[in-house]
Order: sequence, then structure tokens, then C-alpha cells
Amino acid sequence: MTDREVSVVLPAYNEAETIEGTVDVTLGTLGAFLPAGSFEVLIAEDGCTDRTPEIATRMAREDGRVRHFHSDERLGRGGALERAFEAADGEVLVYFDTDLATDMTYLEALVESVRSEGYDVATGSRRIPGKRQEREPERGVASTGYNALVRTVLRSSLYDHQCGFKAFDRDALFELLEDVEDDHWFWDTEVLVRAQRAGYAVKEFPVDWEPKGDTTVDLVRDVLGMGSQIGRLWWQLSVRPRIDRRTTTAAGTALIVLALALMTLYLDPTEVLAAIRGADPAVLAVAAGIYLASWPLRGLRYRDILSELGYRERVGFLTGAIFVSQTGNLVVPARGGDAIRAYIVKARRGIPYPSGFASLAIERVFDLLTIAALAGATLVGLALAGVDVAALRTAEAGGGVGESGRTAVLVAGGVGAAAIGAMALIAATARSDRNLVRGALTRVSDDSYVEYVAAVAERFVADVQTVAEDRRAFAVVGLSSLLIWGIDILTAIVVFAAFGVSVPPALLVAVGFFAVAIGNLAKVLPLSPGGIGLYEGAFTLIVVALTPIAWPTALAAAVVDHALKNAVTVVGGVASMLRLNVSLATAVEESREAGEAREAEGDPAVRE
Repeated sequence: MTDREVSVVLPAYNEAETIEGTVDVTLGTLGAFLPAGSFEVLIAEDGCTDRTPEIATRMAREDGRVRHFHSDERLGRGGALERAFEAADGEVLVYFDTDLATDMTYLEALVESVRSEGYDVATGSRRIPGKRQEREPERGVASTGYNALVRTVLRSSLYDHQCGFKAFDRDALFELLEDVEDDHWFWDTEVLVRAQRAGYAVKEFPVDWEPKGDTTVDLVRDVLGMGSQIGRLWWQLSVRPRIDRRTTTAAGTALIVLALALMTLYLDPTEVLAAIRGADPAVLAVAAGIYLASWPLRGLRYRDILSELGYRERVGFLTGAIFVSQTGNLVVPARGGDAIRAYIVKARRGIPYPSGFASLAIERVFDLLTIAALAGATLVGLALAGVDVAALRTAEAGGGVGESGRTAVLVAGGVGAAAIGAMALIAATARSDRNLVRGALTRVSDDSYVEYVAAVAERFVADVQTVAEDRRAFAVVGLSSLLIWGIDILTAIVVFAAFGVSVPPALLVAVGFFAVAIGNLAKVLPLSPGGIGLYEGAFTLIVVALTPIAWPTALAAAVVDHALKNAVTVVGGVASMLRLNVSLATAVEESREAGEAREAEGDPAVRE
């Protein structure tokens, strides 16, 4: 270690015209109030394409107080700062913008706030009431809106989060950086917000500031990028710590109760119960038998997926494992039962957890692809069949629901189209050498959160490629997925037949496809165990919107369809638990611990 107390980092990107003057001013200002040899200046050069690296290298060679850190690739503002801070010697770490927009007479106050006054973080501010700086309209409006959003959503007490004029206690900063995820423009804000939440002493003081150069504000990029980062940090700090099995279950149950209560304002529950009692039990038994036939197909598909991963197992065992995991999904919210399958194949067949989680991810991708494709194809089929989706024949259904029905169809169509588009892009990427998802996202925004989203998509792509590399395997798994969901939809159509609805067969088939597809897409939301309530709501709205079937009958059919499928699942799950000698409670606990362990180790297969 050296005797240097203060390290100043200058983040530099294409600063050939100003970097030499900035370093000279910085050294002179520091030397005016700090002992000789107690400070250093680090140039964090971030993938420059001009003469900045050459100039910085020369200055470091000529002056021992100057150090140069070069990067061939862009690290981002935050990434470049972190790299330089890690190499710095000082206990007080400082950075400011190389354009010297902040008056340097305030540098001593900034440094001494941490060095001698005991603050952990100090930041200059252009927006403290009574000391606000005049700015160009574009910058001013964007800055005002951004800081107001951070103060409101992230509960920050500061007025200016992005003034490039900050100092940190070394230990405090590196503790904070363990949790900081952004590596570009949001880095400043995230550090300040996390410092406040962690209870560090933060000082904000007014500075004189004069804008230099042209603004780089891009409304599209900034709104999507910085806005997404605010949302991400809000979720991590305010929502995720409160999410556990108990609260999730309670919230999901409350939503179901609320939905049922609201339904009673428009529906007479006795009519729904009467419709259920009027359903033909023999036809319902046929529907249950049809649905049961899909389960060996699920086991067959899972066998094919595992085979591509290098494991060969019997269909009977795998079908039982799926039965148990799906039963777990009816008990554990947020599809927590999925991990049970990974536990079973590990405990009973020795298949490693990474392979078990990867196989689950592959199966989920094919399910989403199939559901989205069915929803979109049915929507197109309705249009080609001449069904007037815009008009919605709701008058025959009792009136008063036209707008809600129209909204339901529009939302469902939008969800279906978005799902199809996203899945098609992922599938196309899987068959390509380029990441088409990343390319599409980065055209909209270059924010680091886009990188996070693109990375998630890449994990999906990698899972799909595992099967897509083998054309035969891709076709077999895809075909079995179509058969599985085709049987699911056929079950719903037979359930409708049990209620004796008078709808043209072609329309009933088309609407059955669409309602089941959208109902299952709604179940993706982790709001209730098994998607109870979500499936029924989406299913009913679609049926009422597109057919003359009355609300009570549509809801009764949705409830019976979902209940029948869940009953088959539970019976099969209990039988499989007995046959495989598996305790659901033990499986839930063991799978949760395994998932947490793999996630802590950075295994991408568990972070879907």
C-alpha cells in the first residue's frame, strides 16, 4: 500500500480534446489542500476510438501521480469506474465528469465530506431547492422527471442523483457494489439509493454547474432504459424481499376472493351452480378420459428431451414424475412445483440437477411456443371464417358486457401476438448463428437492463438449441407438444358439449382453441397456485366475447374444465407418489434448497 489517501477517477470516453487540461486542473486543485504524495488521478479510459489512450499513456509516464486504465471494449460508465476503483490506493474514492461542468472550487468540500467529516457518501447537487441550476429545456425536463420518479418510486431523499461529482468511503463503496447491477448511466443512481437504504451517511450539497457540449438525451432510449432500471431496483428493494410462499399464497387467494366477489355484482352464483348441475356427467367422464390420455404423451416428450441431454429413462417413470410435479404446482405458487421434477429424477435416477432444470426449461419453451402458436392460428382462423371480432355478438349473451368483451379480445389478441412474436424470434435465433433477440432489443435501447433481458433470452435460446440441433428431435418434441395441447383443447370442447351449448361446431372448436390457449397464457402469471381464477377469468371472457354463450354457462364450463383437469392431475399425482415412494412435502423442500443452491452458484438453468 502507498500513503495515498485520495484517489480521483476520471471516466473518459473520446476526451482527446479535454483530458490533458482536466488532469492538470485536477492535480492542481488537489495539491492546493492535500499533502504532496497523498493523492492520485486515475484515467478510466473506456474503449475510446480517438487519441485519448495515447494522451493518457503519455501523461501517466510523465507524472507518477497519474495512472491510466485502458479498455479495448466499452465497459459502460459504471463498469469503467468500478474497474478503476478496484485498482485505486486511496481510502477516499472520488469521481467527476471530465468536462469539469461542476465548479472545481467545490472539490475540497467533496473530498473532506468523506475524509474528515465522517460521511460515507458525498454528492454534489444541481437541484437542491433554492440552489437549482438553469438548464436547457430538453435536459431540464428529462432531469426533473427522472429525479422526481426516483424520489417517488425508490423513496430517495436526494434531489439530484446523476450529478457527476461524488466521493465515497472505500469500504462503504465496495460493500454497496456487491449488490449494484447496473454498469452504465444508472450506476450513479443505484449506488446512492442503495446507500440510503443500507443506512450509510449520505451528504448532498449544492454546487455550481455549467453544462458543457451538446445534450445526448434520447427520449426513447432513456425512457425505456432508465425507466426499466428504476422498475428493476424498485422490485429488488421493495417487492422481492416481501415475497415468500406465505405472502404469495395469501395475495393469490385474496385476488381470487376479490374476483369472485366482483363477479357476483354481474352474475347470479345460483345460475352458475345450476349450469354446473345441469352438465351431463357421462360426457364429463369422457372429457376426463380424453385428458388422461395426454399424460403418457407428456412422459414420452420428456423422455425425448432427456435423451437429447444424454439420459434414457422409461416413459412410465417420467410420466409419474410429471404427475407429482404438476400436483406440486397446484399447491406451491409461482409454479414452484416444477423444480420437484428435477428433485425426483435426481433422487431416483441420479440425473444431475443442472440437467434436470435444463430439461424443464426446454419443455417450458416448447409449451409456450405451442400455446402461442395455437392462440395466434385460431385468431387468424376466426378472421378467415368471417367471425366479426370487432362487433362481438354479445347482445345475445345478455347485453351490458360488450365493452369488457371487446377489451378482453383485444388484450388476448395482443398477448397472443406478443407471445408469438417473442417465441418466433427466440426460435429463429436458435436456428441462427446470431442472437436476433439481442439485436432487436439493442436497436431500441442500449441500457444495461437490455443486456439482462437479452441474457435471459439467450438462456432460452440455448435450451431450444439443445433440441433444435437435431432436426428429428425438434420435430418429434414439437409434434408431441401439439398433440398434448390439442388434447387439452379437445377436453374443453367436450366439456362444452356436456353443457349442451348451441353453437356452430366450427365456431365452438375455434373459440375452444383460443380460450384454452389464452387461459393457459394467463396461468403463467405467478399469482395463485395452479393459476386458479386466472384461467377461469380469461377463458370466460374469451368465450362470452366471441360467442352467444351466456356468462353463467361460460363460467360454469371454465370452472368444470379446470377442475376436471386438476382432479385428474391430483389423482395421478397421489398414485405416482405412492408408486415412486415420494413425499410431496419433502420434494418441495429439497427442490427449493437445490434451486437456491444452483442459483447462488450462478447456474442459468434455474433462473427462468
